[in-house]
Amino acid sequence: MSVPIPQPPTIPFLGNVLAIDKELPLGSFGLLAKQYGEIYQLNLLGRIVYFVNSAELVRELSDDKKFQKIVPGSLNEVRSLAGDGLFTAHADEPNWAIAHRLLMPAFGTANIRNMWDDMKDICSQLILKWSRFGPDYVISPTDDFTRLTLDTIALCSMNYRFNSFYSETLPPFCEAMTDFLKECNARANRPSIVQALMTSTTAKWEADRKLMIDVSSEIVKHRRHHPIEKKDLLNTMLYGRDPKTGQGLDDDAITKNVSGDSSSHVLSGHETTSGLLSFATYHLLKNPECLIRLRKEVDDVTQGNPITLEHLAKMPYLNAVLREAIRLNPTAAVRAVVALEDCVLAGRYSVKKGQGFAINNHEAHHDHKVWGEDADEFKPERMLDGKFEAMPPESWQPFGFGMRACIGRPFAWQEAQLVLASIIQTFDLCFNNPGYTLEIKQALTLKPKDFYIRATLRSDAAHLLSTPSSSLLAPKAAGQPAKAQVEAEADDGTPKPKMYVLYGSNTGTSESFAQRIASDASSHGFKATIGTMDQSTGRVFTDGPVVIITASFEGDPADNAAQAVQWLEQGASDAEFNGLKYAVFGCGNRDWVRTYQRIPTLVDEVLEKKGGTRLLPRGEGDAAGSSFFEDFDAWEAEMWSVLTKEYNTVSKKVEETLTVETTKSGTTRASELRQPDTRLGTVTQNRVLTKPSASGIKRHLEFALPEGVSFRAGDYLAILPVNPPELVKRAIAHFGLSPEEEVTLSSSSPSTLPLNRPINIQSLMSGYVELSQPASTKDLQVLSTLTDDAATKSTLEGLLGDYKASVLTKRISVLDILEAHKDIKVSLSTFLRLLPPMRIRQYSISSSPLADPQHATLTVSIVEGAPVPGHRDVPFLGVASNYLARLQPGERVQLMVKPSGTQFHPPSDLSTPILMFCAGSGLAPMRGFIQERAKQKESGREVGPMYLFFGCRSPEEDYLYSEDDLAEWVKNGVVDVRPAFSRASEKSEGCKYVQDRIWHDREDVMKAYNEGARFYVCGSRKVATGVQKVCIDMLKEAEKLDDEEAHRIWEKVEQERGASDIFE
Repeated sequence: MSVPIPQPPTIPFLGNVLAIDKELPLGSFGLLAKQYGEIYQLNLLGRIVYFVNSAELVRELSDDKKFQKIVPGSLNEVRSLAGDGLFTAHADEPNWAIAHRLLMPAFGTANIRNMWDDMKDICSQLILKWSRFGPDYVISPTDDFTRLTLDTIALCSMNYRFNSFYSETLPPFCEAMTDFLKECNARANRPSIVQALMTSTTAKWEADRKLMIDVSSEIVKHRRHHPIEKKDLLNTMLYGRDPKTGQGLDDDAITKNVSGDSSSHVLSGHETTSGLLSFATYHLLKNPECLIRLRKEVDDVTQGNPITLEHLAKMPYLNAVLREAIRLNPTAAVRAVVALEDCVLAGRYSVKKGQGFAINNHEAHHDHKVWGEDADEFKPERMLDGKFEAMPPESWQPFGFGMRACIGRPFAWQEAQLVLASIIQTFDLCFNNPGYTLEIKQALTLKPKDFYIRATLRSDAAHLLSTPSSSLLAPKAAGQPAKAQVEAEADDGTPKPKMYVLYGSNTGTSESFAQRIASDASSHGFKATIGTMDQSTGRVFTDGPVVIITASFEGDPADNAAQAVQWLEQGASDAEFNGLKYAVFGCGNRDWVRTYQRIPTLVDEVLEKKGGTRLLPRGEGDAAGSSFFEDFDAWEAEMWSVLTKEYNTVSKKVEETLTVETTKSGTTRASELRQPDTRLGTVTQNRVLTKPSASGIKRHLEFALPEGVSFRAGDYLAILPVNPPELVKRAIAHFGLSPEEEVTLSSSSPSTLPLNRPINIQSLMSGYVELSQPASTKDLQVLSTLTDDAATKSTLEGLLGDYKASVLTKRISVLDILEAHKDIKVSLSTFLRLLPPMRIRQYSISSSPLADPQHATLTVSIVEGAPVPGHRDVPFLGVASNYLARLQPGERVQLMVKPSGTQFHPPSDLSTPILMFCAGSGLAPMRGFIQERAKQKESGREVGPMYLFFGCRSPEEDYLYSEDDLAEWVKNGVVDVRPAFSRASEKSEGCKYVQDRIWHDREDVMKAYNEGARFYVCGSRKVATGVQKVCIDMLKEAEKLDDEEAHRIWEKVEQERGASDIFE
């Protein structure tokens, strides 16, 4: 019996066109595949196309006898340039067959090997460029790989030099080709009436086409008039004869195959290869253990000698890296075929002759049934030791299939191997923005978007450059040197010992600690340089102490420390750190008991094991505890004591290294944009979720995401907030300033403040410092030195003596203390130095991209605290939550999507039961999970059971979404909600808390557990601890286990089937 092929809802005349993102159609195709499954149909302006997404169906369509390649809309537009060239010809056009038979031998193994010297020529130009520009230069690898592959295909196939590396801009031919291909993709998805109105766009498209044809015609004419003895593709096309028909190609056909092959040869051999190299570089940087393994293979094989063709055959891991990169991101992700006869596909779907199919190789390459549950992860090992050869037939198709597959694959592969091996042999690479997560840009092929790196010669001297840990603060411009931080100079002209301050930080805390040390270094006699841990990869500093501040994130290093940690473990030799003296402070959270302080401990122990000298015991701060900042203050004081003795320096009070100069006192406010508009999202909705009687407020916010930004259910939205206006006014008033007064800051130490340019006080206080951060013990000590009043000194000493209860718990800030004690004379520069920099806040996204891929929602608790008599006469306001609470629709917000842990996403197998435990705004990610399955069920797919255990106060206060979304999903059988009302337990089966409801419903929980359910927890540490305890108790009761065995089993369940997100 035939199964209907699902289709999204249509719009009259347009069909499903509006369901496709015009900038990134592949993203829309992927979301539709996630919602509708292995096959769905779209009505594209009246044309019905079946989209195939599973490896099983792709395998069936890979039969040249039943299905034939067709030229889809976007490639059909390219025919205006390439005509019946190799990649744009229809099946019945004779020139394709002639060109195919002529050129196939030219791409044979022997001929490709003969192109080695030309390939190396161009490769050396890229290596030379990166070497000469140095480690401060921000590289766009996609641009440089585009230059490289364009120049390579032109030199090898036509003996023509574009000389792309001798110009700051891309050659006109390349720019024209890129714009032409992008417009071809857009034209294919526009209604003809719309296209007819876009006269200027059409004129540009025609001009690009003409430029490429003119250049190609000149190349052909030049070769006709100046023939050379070289067996390249151009000579083959000019003088070769088809062995079957005896025919050759006329100049018009040759020009089309040159211009078309500069968008077909060049599209396959150039676009495909540049995309492959870009994606491979990204995945290696994101997976430093793979980078280290590849570097070792290259070094072992080459032994420091120039790479030869023979070397490549001895590099299986290099081959595996490229295969895996192009599996995850096939640059030509979709191909089209047509049914040659009526058939039943996979025994389920009836297909009529002439039906067109779009084969989504991107989805098929991520098929969990073929590639496993880790199909979305970069694992080159799956391509080694015969595993690749053992894959089901046609599971890997990045170069197409059959007679119409890419004939330039051997060329592209040899070039990619040479270039990647040469880069790895020569450079240490790092992200320019350590937090970068892959975004895609799409023309006819795919490439990474906004992807920038830096490259340092592996033999270079040590060089550090400070890069913010948050990409919201990172520079974006490619092709420009990043601005170095200014190092402190000795006041008396005498040299100071160097100090290297390294940090690994995702949220900014470790970075702020590191910058505080770097700022204070001058007063202790050191000349400090600050940078990320990744920027130190492969380098050993022996001319001064190395201070490392780093964190663990569920046992993993920070984004900007991953490469360094992998190098420490796997790349560094046993005596690598002889002569290095170091100190480590670790930031962690005891809520993650198994992985608490894992990375700081590992770094500390490996450095010592491999020759380093530990200057003082590793410091440790628990972000979940009450003495986090106090512990750092104590460790920092001990560190300076040790360092001044070790290096014979003198700690002394120095003049302020931060100076503030008033440059303009005006009556108008300057607009100060701190970040590019490309990362600005727009508020589209902000509403209160709680009832008027609720004791706390929770809100639902929706944001239109920046163009090209995507997310998954379970990801975070990171927000860069500003301080509440009331707080900013208090700070400005305390210093007797006008909000519109402008100042210029300068500093001889590293700083996150805006230096050496005018900025108004309003912008400075609003966006650059944390005004409400509780004062640290060090802050209290500094303030005590700035007053002569005995009563004030006594008060400050009392706060120090009872720091946790008097300062931390009550959230008493430096500003609070200054307002309460006017006798403390603090300059604006000292005040700014005491405050930590503004940091991003992460919130779990509470929606699914299947509901709306361009919008993401948050579910947020608004944080407010009571006044504290004697210290703060006004309520405490949480910075980020109050910033969000006051946003109005239409306002722009600086934000970014940050991926959650690999486990904190809905399972790929829709039949897997899901158990969700949460309280309050911890409902956020669970709402996204439920919404995702609701959309999948709505599309006709079978989904497994979902159980939501949700804790709140009462149905009359804060039972979030209970009257709309949750009610609808319960009604539709998507989720079973089990509430626990702490102030109305009689309405929740007598259960006050989540753990009580779990125990009450333990039979259902154990049934889901035995069926392979996945467990998700989101909430406070108290919620997580309660859930863990009750689950262990259930195991003890159900399985008759003792306490130790139940703990062991539950720990394994958490590792294999569980994921948690704990917040305070």
